[in-house]
Parts: sequence; C-alpha cells; structure tokens
Amino acid sequence: MSSAAALEAEVNRLRLELQTLRATTASEPIEIGNYLLQRLKQLDVKQLFGVPGDFNLGFLDLVEADSAISWVGNCNELNSAYAADGYARVNETRIGAVLTTFVLFDWTFRALADSEDSFGVGELSAMNGIAGAFSEMVPVLHIVGVPSTAAQQAKTLLHHTLGNGRYDAYINAAENVTIAQGIILDAENAAATIDRVLTECMKKARPAYLTLPTNLVYAKIPSDRLKIPLSHAQAPNDPEIEKAALNEIVQLVDRASANDNIVILVDVCAVRHDARAEVNELVKKTGFPVYASPMGKTVVPEDFEGYGGIYVGSISDPVVKAKVESAELILSIGCVKSDFNTGNFTYSIPAGRTIEFHSDHTKIQHAVFPGIGMKALLPRLTALLEPYSASARKITLPAPFVATLPEDTTDTITQAWLWPRVSQFFRPKDVVVAETGTSNFGLIDVPFPADSIFVSQLLWGSIGWATGCTLGAAFAARERGLGRTILFTGDGSIQLTVQELSSMVRHGLTPIIFVLNNNGYEIERCIRGAEAKYNDIMDWEWTSLLKTLGDRDGTKSVSYRVETKAELSRLLDDEVFASAGKIQLVEIVMKMHDAPRALQVQTEMGNKENVYGY
Repeated sequence: MSSAAALEAEVNRLRLELQTLRATTASEPIEIGNYLLQRLKQLDVKQLFGVPGDFNLGFLDLVEADSAISWVGNCNELNSAYAADGYARVNETRIGAVLTTFVLFDWTFRALADSEDSFGVGELSAMNGIAGAFSEMVPVLHIVGVPSTAAQQAKTLLHHTLGNGRYDAYINAAENVTIAQGIILDAENAAATIDRVLTECMKKARPAYLTLPTNLVYAKIPSDRLKIPLSHAQAPNDPEIEKAALNEIVQLVDRASANDNIVILVDVCAVRHDARAEVNELVKKTGFPVYASPMGKTVVPEDFEGYGGIYVGSISDPVVKAKVESAELILSIGCVKSDFNTGNFTYSIPAGRTIEFHSDHTKIQHAVFPGIGMKALLPRLTALLEPYSASARKITLPAPFVATLPEDTTDTITQAWLWPRVSQFFRPKDVVVAETGTSNFGLIDVPFPADSIFVSQLLWGSIGWATGCTLGAAFAARERGLGRTILFTGDGSIQLTVQELSSMVRHGLTPIIFVLNNNGYEIERCIRGAEAKYNDIMDWEWTSLLKTLGDRDGTKSVSYRVETKAELSRLLDDEVFASAGKIQLVEIVMKMHDAPRALQVQTEMGNKENVYGY
C-alpha cells in the first residue's frame, strides 16, 4: 500500500474516533441492523451464511429485504462457519460473515467485571469453524442473535441454557478464537462497536464476534459514520526504521548475489494480509528463484519460469530441498512454521541466512524490526533489488516443477498416478479445495496453472471442513469471475459435512466433487491402526447423494463412479464434464493403504516423535 493510502486510512480511523466522541442527530437515522448490513455491503460482502433461530429472525427480515446481500441458509451452524471461511479465503480481500443464535450474558454485572456470561446452542456449533479460521488467519465475522437486553438483565432461564445457572462458558470460549468481541448493549454505542469489530477482523485477518439483541435490531441511530469508510490498512511504517531495515536487506542481498545464491520462499500470510500483488511484483522484477510452502501454494503462479516447487523441509523433493537449504540468503515472506507446513519442523534454513517479512514486523537474521509491515515494505524493496535481476535471471533451476505420470501398466487408480493425472485437468483460474489428508498431500506435489487458487486447511485440519468450505469458495469464485470450483475429499471426510451438497444444489452452484473411496480414514491408517476397525466407515451409495440431497428429478447434477485409470481419463477428457455446467460428483475407487508420497513421509516422521507409552 502506498504512503498516501496508508495515511488516508489513518485519517479515516481518527475521524471515526471523533464521531464516537461526538454525538450527532444531523444525519438520517438508520436501524442498527441495517447499519451493520450497510457496513458489510461497503466491505463488498455479498453472502451471509448461517442458520435461522429464535433471536436472529428480526435481523434476517432486514437481510431478506436487502437485494445486495443474499442469505445462504446452511444445514447446520458448523457448515455455515466453514462456508464463511471458504468465502473469505477465495475473495482474499473480503471478510466472510456467518449468523447464528444465540448467546446470553449477565448484563447486570458486566460493568463490575471484565467478563460476560453466556450460553448458546447455535454459536457453539459454529465455534469449531470459527476456531479454524482463527488458526489459519481468515477474517470471518460471527454475528450472534441474542435475547433482549431486558431478558439478559433479568437473567431469565431461557431455553438453550445449561440449566445450572452457569452462563459464562461460551463467551469465554469465543474470546479464545476471535480477535475482537463486540457486545451491543445499547443504541448509543452500537455503531462504534460494529466498526471496531469489523476493523479488527480485517486488519488482523482473524475472526471477530458480534452480538445483536432482539430489541435493538430496529433501534434507530445516526448514520454519519457510514460516510467514513473502514479500512484494513496497517499503520504506516516508520520511515526512518524502514530505511534502516531496507539498507540492511540490500547489503545482505548484495553479498549473496555475488554467488548467485538467493531464493524467495513464499507462504500463506502474503495472501491473508493482502500482499499477493506486492510479492509477485518482487518475484517478477528481481528474477530470484522462488519456492512455496504447502500453505503458500499458488501465492506465486506455478507456471512462472523461476518457480521451483514446494519446499516442506525433509519431505521436499530432494532437488528442491538442496536448492533452498544451500541458499546463502532466503527471503521468507509470510511464513507459518507449523508442523505440516514445515515437514514436521525439518526446515533447515537458519535465522542467520534468512530475512522474514510479516504483516507487522520484519526480521533480518536475528534482528527484529517491529511495526515494519511487508505490504508497504516490499514495493520499496523491489525497486532497490531490481538492478540485481540481470544476474538473477541467469540462475537456472535444478529441475522444473512438473508432474510426471509414473510408468505403471496396471489399470488400478493409485495415488502416485492420480495427482499428476488430475493436474492435467486443471485450467487457469480454477479454485481447487483439498481436504486435509490424502487429497492435500497429493496435490502439493503437482503444479497448478496460472491464476488458480489452492485452498486447504493444513494447520487446523478439521475433518470435513473442505465440503463446507467449497460452498463458500464456489460463491466467491462466481463473484470474482474465476473458473471452476473443484473439491477433492475422502469418503470419510465428506460424511461429516455432506449435507452442504444440498445447499450447493439449492443455490445453483456447479462445483466438481471428487470423492476418493478408499474404505475409510487413510490418513489415520498411516498414523496408527492400519487394520483397526476404528478407521473403517460405512460405504455409501455415493452416486445417489446429489439426487437424495435436492436434485430429485436429476436435471441439476450428474454423478459418476470410476474404478480404472481408463475410466477416469475418459471422464477428465470429456468436454461436457470439464465445462462444469452442473454440479457433478465423481466417486474414485481406490485401494486401501495407498497414500501419497508426502503423506507417508510426514506420518512416518510424526510417528517417531509421538510414541505411545513411556
């Protein structure tokens, strides 16, 4: 972001603070519920996910009357949180929004203690999805319809309670999985509360929590604040500190460039904090070889001539591992050092050879520069490093990142064959969603075409997440004019959230859903219990699901079952199938105990550390 844009965002923030201090009735009054909707529309939110309930129906009447925001009724609250997560991931610069019911807190004692008492059925169901969004830095607003302030003050024993007078369980839980909480108690502070929560949600790229009491949904408040836009921009970098950081970086680059031994390593936070464009400009103009972590897959186009593949510590392709770990200087952008993202913490890139760029700080070897964010820093760094591009472009990659079909004369669909084969099916601008497990580990080993988006939940790893996520991802892809939405999931994973296929049918979405039928939880079998019954599941009639879940007359969907390589290849090469004109489900029959290479290595390393017993 330019200095001017950052300055404008800061001015708007101060104007909002001034509005908070200065009460006004000069503007046209607006209902609190509509104020919230106006803010969501200003942030370009077009879908609201959730489940209707006792205490959010009044707000839903406002949503239904607003043509700019569509209500996406989900089958349960957990799925709605997953969908809002997927919507925000694919939209990248927008938040997701989910509505549930309800929470009740002790209004009487709120002024006396820094805590709130609460309970709620709907919000608790959604909390796993919200926690996953928090873990993976996805901005989702969780709106909770709550009883009237009078009922809260009286501490009425309403339905959905635990029945024991303990009302603090769920708000306490929400505080651990949201970056900001807004408890609306009166009309006077409602607008400021909404603005604060939304701003924190956007700036920190984390979920936020907002309550909306029934008696305040239609309460009128001034609309002045709506004239001042909210911004997710970080505070401007301090010019002098930034200059010092840039000087340090350029000196290190200058020394390392003498040996043509610099690489760029990109990760997911570059996207979460709206720095994708800045990262790609750096990569394009400097010409340094670039690699990605598993969570950072598709941050940089994988058809870029300087792109070398996925670096994931000891799990990496040996050629990739050698190139990254031998680099004299590594420019690491937006890194997340979790176990699955680092090959079970086997990154071999010492701090002494690394410069880390983050949203709110920069780390140069062992020195940390607080408050120096990458979005503003990277464009200035790119200009300083562009002169090194001539020599950088002479560096040849040890091996191009390509997918090669194995030489296998059998017709059995194997993991080693499946992922290179489906990579040939992908097109530019596709949105590919992978369930944690065999799908995720298989897909990281193959290249994607230009402008495609890879969506996975490698850190939180909630089983079944990908199906709910696909609903939100498909909405976002349609809004952005992207390509097809394609889901890869396992037969075990999809059973947890399969209901959301009905929402896809209902809203006319047309994802392609590949279900890997290998008779159970293969990732768990790799970890423990290869023959144990606890890793088995009931086999479903997969090709009947879409008809059962909404497409009764069979006009909106098509389902397939493929058991051989030849059958799957014919389907992938079929233009009608590839055009994704309808929602389609493909059951891929595979052998039990067959797993992708990366998953086998990951679980083997993990099993050595997680030994049961003493």
